[in-house]
Amino acid sequence: MSAIIELLYVGTTLVFIVTGLTMVGMAIRAYVETERMAMLHLSVGFSLAVAGAAATMISAFLTDFQGTRSLLLVKSSLFTFGFLFVMYSLTTYE
Repeated sequence: MSAIIELLYVGTTLVFIVTGLTMVGMAIRAYVETERMAMLHLSVGFSLAVAGAAATMISAFLTDFQGTRSLLLVKSSLFTFGFLFVMYSLTTYE
């Protein structure tokens, strides 16, 4: 049962990473085309969220899922700052 949960965790995290990096690429392309700083902020926001997911997944397996509180703190911190950048990009878009 534990192996199934770990596989599901890896699978959903990898899907999140791929879709998040796709959003980063789309935001960077939009920034290059429009030179709107909001697109740069959007790409930073999604980059932080992806970094949180990737770092948590890698660390979880390296530490054999020990120190769960620390892992969750890192993930939620990076997600929070990432989505603050996303929100900022939405509020400053002209």
